[in-house]
Amino acid sequence: MFPFTKGFSAACLGWIVVVAGEVHAQSAIPLEQARALFARAERMCAADDGQLWGVRLSGPIMFVDPKSRAFVASQRDSSGLASEQDGVFVGTLPGDQNIANTAFHWAGVHWTQIIWPPPDSLPAADVLMAHELFHGAQQKLGIRGGNPPNAHLDGAAARTLMQLEWRALASAIATTDSGMRRSAIGDALAFRAARRQLAASAATDERDLERIEGLAEYTGMTLALRTRTERAALVGRNIGRQVEAPTFVRGFAYASGPAYGLLLDDTQQPWREKARRGEDVGDLLAAAEHVRAPAADSSAVAARARRYDGPALKAGEEARAKAKQAVIDGYRAQLVDGPTLRIPLRKMNIQFDPRNQQPLGTAGTVYPTLRVTDVWGVLTVFRGALVSADWTSVSVSAPKDGGTTGDGWLLELKPGWKLAMGMKLGSYVLTPQSRP
Repeated sequence: MFPFTKGFSAACLGWIVVVAGEVHAQSAIPLEQARALFARAERMCAADDGQLWGVRLSGPIMFVDPKSRAFVASQRDSSGLASEQDGVFVGTLPGDQNIANTAFHWAGVHWTQIIWPPPDSLPAADVLMAHELFHGAQQKLGIRGGNPPNAHLDGAAARTLMQLEWRALASAIATTDSGMRRSAIGDALAFRAARRQLAASAATDERDLERIEGLAEYTGMTLALRTRTERAALVGRNIGRQVEAPTFVRGFAYASGPAYGLLLDDTQQPWREKARRGEDVGDLLAAAEHVRAPAADSSAVAARARRYDGPALKAGEEARAKAKQAVIDGYRAQLVDGPTLRIPLRKMNIQFDPRNQQPLGTAGTVYPTLRVTDVWGVLTVFRGALVSADWTSVSVSAPKDGGTTGDGWLLELKPGWKLAMGMKLGSYVLTPQSRP
């Protein structure tokens, strides 16, 4: 996951021991295991040696335990906040920093942060580390982070077309017949084109997230897994996980990126530099395989869909949409129509689960769980917060008795901020305290 930076700065336990008045972090993250993983990451990057993207992907890594906030790092920080122990560096991540699988800048170092414990299997852990190291190198690659909304992907029609695209890509990857491969790729591109007609910004938003998360997951797959069989199996697992996810809004690129990357690698045509610069991976695959632009009319798409059990898939998605409407109505009543606390976003750092977002049209997007740090303090949400479409504010249900807690959320304020009455009856806004 890459932190949101649209103009803003987006198991095992640990414990704290106080010695001679100083706080020293002691971590129950096994140091030997952490060292071994650091070494694996370095070996992957050394084996690649910049061949994939033209830059060496190695960099400082930090494992963080989310319960204790204890960390083990591969190198010393620039501020001397961590202490050396058995060849690694241990400390405690302060509360103003979020914990996520991400790249972030802290204590003078640009880190790749990984939540402890990593996946049990070494191949999966390698994929995760390489994925996040790609994010750590994004600045060098000229790929800017962002949070394209992709709200259209929560609709029944878009979800149906997305799954049809995945099924066609899986068929193309599985076959050894060149004609069947090109036919399946044509099907995938037809479903892709039809879906992107559903919203004006769909093509741009999908391409941007595939460029960020899709290429990162492709990188994890390519550096960690040496054979095509292993890589094809990962594509299948990622598609399976995304199909089961509550929403495709942010997670779809984890399935699409490796699938297109593997098919593009099969062509043995150069494509990565073009994708890095922002060209769409679907367009690149069509050019490499000499597949014509698919017909966009609904009858042609429907005919292709029948090859992948499209009618049954469509019926299932329409039933899902009806059931989910009650959830959407509940969020709208709670966070749009009812009394709320609106909090400005100025220099926010946000931690969220990309699998469970719920778009609410022009009102913004609901995050069922969320942690935000900003100039005013820390907001922790357990039962839903609404981030505005322009990322200028976050809203939660109205506070209890005008305080800093509410139904499913907690606000830890820094000095100089207060809650004031809002325009709507029972609502509040967070504002700076007036100076005397």
